[in-house]
Formats: sequence, C-alpha cells, structure tokens
Amino acid sequence: MTTAYAVAASVTDPEMPMLTLEDLGVLRDVRREGSEVVVTITPTYSGCPAMATMRDDLVHKLVDAGYTARVEIALSPAWSSDWITERGRAALRAHGLSAPGPAPSRGGPIPLTLMPLARAVTCPQCGSARTELTSEYGATACKALYRCADCLEPFEHVKEI
Repeated sequence: MTTAYAVAASVTDPEMPMLTLEDLGVLRDVRREGSEVVVTITPTYSGCPAMATMRDDLVHKLVDAGYTARVEIALSPAWSSDWITERGRAALRAHGLSAPGPAPSRGGPIPLTLMPLARAVTCPQCGSARTELTSEYGATACKALYRCADCLEPFEHVKEI
C-alpha cells in the first residue's frame, strides 16, 4: 500500500495543475490519529478559493487509496512563495509561467499598497529581463500578467508572497 504521505503529496493544485500540493508548499503535515489520516495544509493567501477543492481532492485520493482521511487548515505560519520547491519552480517555467523570486521579508504591520509592485521578472519563454507588467492580477489573485518586450509573448508571474 502506498504511504498516506505519498498519496497526499501527489495531489495537484486545482489552479496550477503542473504543481503538486507538496511542490507548491501548502502540504504541511500528514499524520495518523488512530485509524484516521490527518492532512494539514496552508492556504497560499487568506480567502484562497482553491482550498475547498484541495481539501476535497486530498480526501478523495486518500479514500481511494484505502484511508479514512480528514484535512485541517493551518494559518500559522503563513504560507510563503519561498516554500515552492525547486521542482515546482521548474514545472512553472516549463509551463510558461514565471516563478516567484524571494519573498520580501517584513516585520510588523504590512502596508497595503494599491499601486503595482516593482518586480524583477524574467520571461519564461526567452529568458529576457525586458518585461512589462500588463495587469497586477491574472486568472487568480496570486498571479500578475506580464509581456516580454523582446519576444512579445504574454505570460503570468506567480507573485512573491
């Protein structure tokens, strides 16, 4: 029988299916509590609409593998894009998305910035650093839309959080 961790680690993100929950860094823990497997995940940001689907996908896959499962949500520590694995970053680039750089380190209150953030973003198609922000929000709130000034291809950038 496959281990419960291996089953949970194989579940993919519903918004970026090239990433497993493990590669995205949201899979925090898989443990036994009596006859039940308890999986802990952390949202990429407050109010992430994919959390319900992640939970359901985890439970279904674990039940299909013969486990009784429950999913818990951990909000602390807050998820960081730094938790995306190197394998996950490579998968993002292979699918035409720009992987996040290092997350900004902040102490204390985090200011609400309504203007677009300055980011050093490289085109995942041609590698050029000559990129232009076209929209601070892409298909999901955790991605921004860019266009390469050299190859002219549009692409999404996974934001640093």
